[in-house]
Amino acid sequence: MNSSAVSVAPMMDWTDKHCRYFYRLLSKNTQLYTEMITAKAILNGDKNRLLDFNAVENPLTLQLGGSDPTEMAKCALIAQEWGYDEVNINVGCPSDRVLSGSFGACLMKEPDLVASCVESMTDKCDIPVTVKSRIGIDDMESYEQLVDFITRVHNKGCYHFIIHARKAWLQGLSPKENRTIPPLNYPWVYQLKKDFPQLKITINGGIENCTEVKNHLDYVDGVMLGRSVYHNPFLLSEIDESIFDNKKKFLNREQVLIMYMDYIKREIKLGVPMRSMTRHILGLYHGESNAKLFRRLLSGKTVELKHLNDWLKFKKNSSTEVKSAE
Repeated sequence: MNSSAVSVAPMMDWTDKHCRYFYRLLSKNTQLYTEMITAKAILNGDKNRLLDFNAVENPLTLQLGGSDPTEMAKCALIAQEWGYDEVNINVGCPSDRVLSGSFGACLMKEPDLVASCVESMTDKCDIPVTVKSRIGIDDMESYEQLVDFITRVHNKGCYHFIIHARKAWLQGLSPKENRTIPPLNYPWVYQLKKDFPQLKITINGGIENCTEVKNHLDYVDGVMLGRSVYHNPFLLSEIDESIFDNKKKFLNREQVLIMYMDYIKREIKLGVPMRSMTRHILGLYHGESNAKLFRRLLSGKTVELKHLNDWLKFKKNSSTEVKSAE
């Protein structure tokens, strides 16, 4: 199974390097994405702060926001030099900030501009350039308009499209509402794979568990998960086991937590606040009997490594008591 058969979506304020390190402990196979970073920020800002990542995060894709072909090409080359193995253009985010910056979902109305970005980027770098989009925006009502967008962008060098199977309404719906209110239309994404068999098509939107992932993979090449993973990160371990058949390295939650605590200790020495790392693991015990207790432990006024050590002792004692009862 190709590593990009399952991926974790770029999520603003969530999929930072600490989050991705945690996810890589849970899954060795899943493709990870950065948060969206604008081309202008990369060209004018602190590249170390914006782009640095831990080598274990690979395979890792840098998601770019922008629409200037020259700027996007420069960023694609920087991404390659920085060690990313793929660069992705954001043509799906519906926020007002994105609209005013002329990138994100509003670019679906400008397929030739997106195509120009792809062409200039692929001319400049050797790593794959991919596009993440919606199935349409606002008055784009027909499947034929989606096909036109895919055709124009593909003709300039894009061979992998990640499609969020919802329209985006740039007027009238908030970014949060755009993630749930427009109805899902999986059949359109399945049809794209039939109409463009030479392309890699990844489906995104509303996918919650391994069974759904397997069902989608009967029709498309890849599945991208978003909030379902953030709220239930252990799902990634289940995916490694059931989708990638990686049973030998299957870790339990406590083993993952111990490994992440080693990472936390290293980062604290570099001045990273502990809460900026522990906020990503609140869902580690999602669905378990003590999930609420774990979340409460990490949501207090202060969060210390001692709290996590106390949790591990509690889990060990609980496990011993269960075995004794048996």
